[in-house]
Amino acid sequence: MSLRIGCIADDFTGGTDVAAAFRRAGLRTALVFGTPDDTTALPADCDAAVVALKSRSTPADEAVAESLAAQRWLWARGAAQVYFKYCSTFDSTPRGNIGPVTDALMDAAGAAVTLHCPASPPNGRTVYQGHLFVHDRLLSDSPLRHHPLNPMTDSALVRLLSAQTRHPVGLVDWATVRRGAEAVRDAVLAHQRAGVRHVVADALTDDDLAVLGAAALELPVVAGAAGLAEGLGHAYPTAGAATAEPVPREGRAAVLAGSCSARTLEQIAQFYAAGLPSLHLDVLAAATGRDVTGEALAWYDEQDPALPVLVYASASPEELAAVQAQLGVAEAAARVEELLGALASRLVERGVRRLLVAGGETSGAVTTALGVRAVLVGEEADPGVPWTYATTEHGDLALMLKSGNFGAPDLFTRALAAPAEETE
Repeated sequence: MSLRIGCIADDFTGGTDVAAAFRRAGLRTALVFGTPDDTTALPADCDAAVVALKSRSTPADEAVAESLAAQRWLWARGAAQVYFKYCSTFDSTPRGNIGPVTDALMDAAGAAVTLHCPASPPNGRTVYQGHLFVHDRLLSDSPLRHHPLNPMTDSALVRLLSAQTRHPVGLVDWATVRRGAEAVRDAVLAHQRAGVRHVVADALTDDDLAVLGAAALELPVVAGAAGLAEGLGHAYPTAGAATAEPVPREGRAAVLAGSCSARTLEQIAQFYAAGLPSLHLDVLAAATGRDVTGEALAWYDEQDPALPVLVYASASPEELAAVQAQLGVAEAAARVEELLGALASRLVERGVRRLLVAGGETSGAVTTALGVRAVLVGEEADPGVPWTYATTEHGDLALMLKSGNFGAPDLFTRALAAPAEETE
């Protein structure tokens, strides 16, 4: 069976999030990590395939080249429509990468216009009058204004996107969305006739996203967060059961956290408060050559194998600023990725079979270290946070890749402390 839809995500946890959205819409979905090639195999009978890249914060020309390669791979497998998934907080800089990547995908597809919407209502992200909100606050007033890589200090999406493309950007407001898919299609066509290439749409609810998905069904390229992807998935004809293998029953459980988001810090605090084994990695010590990985593994070997463990490099904004001041932003991030990627590989060697990873860059480091190229997407523990299933050289692995800001405060303990079937 050829794919119904292909998706390109700009980081690994974003890929997991959008794959879960397609699965909720009834599409049997595979998730591929990194730029695929002719040797990359998909699970059988997939309706949707998501290629998760690490292109959110790379130079724009690199992000464009990787995204175009992924688009060609998806086309070769039958995907007539390509969805470009970016963060629901519109993570980007004035130079990109959302604008440059979308433009490149549209140029390759010969697309004249596209629809954008980063809304994700279950996660508190909504768009009204072209402004992005995080729960009841404008994006620029939320904790995302302190994002360590892409601080978001503006909430006006038309203005943000206009800084990243030479093409005009327009808006379909909420009043139009509420009139239904035909009204949205008419508005998009009117923008196209006026020379507008990128159309941002308001959305406050999942119903709004369903309207937008139906309106965007014939567009060669669509862009947004997981919410619009789910609306688009529902617009496709009903698919078969989106089944997946059960989470492995045997083996130990662990959490690796590199995200410094407020929600991940809450989840770490809740895990610690529950009395479960927790270890903080000293990134500065690792930079001096100390064997922090070896110390962490020795600590792990001393823990009760019946309990999940947490190893984290996450830090408060003040602690993170201190580390970045000594190492530099890029070096600090690279050290965290190196540490957690190495730990993931060694923990799976030691018998970990349920592994929860917090943070997009961390997830990329972990899947790369494990040699995991493609997984089948299963049930969600929280919105946008599904279990996925892979086979490694050490056996079957249940892998949960969590965006830093996603999941309830008790996600770590709830997902890993109970038997696998009960967590779903």
